[in-house]
Amino acid sequence: MKKQQDRRSFLRDTSLKLSGLGMLPFMGNLDSEPKFYKEKAPAFFKSLAPKIKFGVIGTNHGHIYSMANAIIRGGGELVGFYAKENDLAADFAKRFPNAPRVNDENMLLENKEIHLILSSAIPNERAAIGIKAMRAGKDYMVDKPGLTDLKQLKEVKKVQKETGRIFSIVYSERFENRATEKASELVKAGAIGKVLQTIGMGPHRMNPKTRPAWFFEKKYFGGIITDIASHQFDQFLHFTGSTSAQVVASQIGNFNNKQYPTFEDFGDVMLKGNQGMGYIRVDWFTPDGLKTWGDGRLTILGTEGFIEIRKNIDIARKDMGNHLYMANSKETAYFDCSEFPLSYGEKLVNDVVNRTETAMTQDHCFLAMELALKAQSKAQKIEIV
Repeated sequence: MKKQQDRRSFLRDTSLKLSGLGMLPFMGNLDSEPKFYKEKAPAFFKSLAPKIKFGVIGTNHGHIYSMANAIIRGGGELVGFYAKENDLAADFAKRFPNAPRVNDENMLLENKEIHLILSSAIPNERAAIGIKAMRAGKDYMVDKPGLTDLKQLKEVKKVQKETGRIFSIVYSERFENRATEKASELVKAGAIGKVLQTIGMGPHRMNPKTRPAWFFEKKYFGGIITDIASHQFDQFLHFTGSTSAQVVASQIGNFNNKQYPTFEDFGDVMLKGNQGMGYIRVDWFTPDGLKTWGDGRLTILGTEGFIEIRKNIDIARKDMGNHLYMANSKETAYFDCSEFPLSYGEKLVNDVVNRTETAMTQDHCFLAMELALKAQSKAQKIEIV
């Protein structure tokens, strides 16, 4: 018995030294169970010293809070916000009491001290705000979807090229999810070989009583693939390394919300890129019994292994998110990524200062949205009788 205990201690200590990470055994035989890695974020201050000043125009989606916090952490100072709606303005002011509300968006656009504008306005208004921001000499960080049709995309690309400003769409399922950030590190290090395919699942809970009227009208949100699937297009391009892609097939449906005639509660897409393949499914069918808004998952298949990310919950096991499972030729491992650092906000602030593209290239930003818009426009509408 003592021999077995000594061997277990040796394995545990050796793994700790080799990986530089903590290892905890699952229940059961240590030799046959996956390794457990607890990610530790490096020590850092609550936020970096301000390098830029930014303003907010439009607070119609709650993503604006994480967006603003990302820039503050990364070295931005929030100096003002504009919201048409008094209730939304009051909510925003509670979160950011030091930022004054202005009564005209032009007060922010014409402020020479402001470098960056953030927006989470109603989706079909976001492109126009970005165009005004870029023409005013500001960079722009916008909630997904950054725009809602191909005509808007054409105009945004034209103005971005003319002005040289940054138009950054916040694909938060990658930029604001710690397990997905960890996956980027592992894939870059070659942990699963060459990536062949991504499978992205984006389920959401509707909560219709809490939604504004525009939420149910397609002309405002652009369709389910344009809206919530834009995250998955970003991840497909990022992990496969594809710089061009085509939509093989796409379909949409409104299966359970006929009271909203233009709403869509299901969509899926097949993709073929120049460096890999992809499948996407999004829906509004998260049941009320789940302890989060959606069991978002991403599977990354490589030539030498695979990764599965459980973004928001490990159902029936842990209510928290940021779980990463990996199997390759050397090991089966579980990474608790709850403390893995997020980098997008700091990188974008540095891009604003240095005129670089470290957070995300402009081509990638636009291509992810272009694919979503094309998949939406060509999607076959399906019915289930």
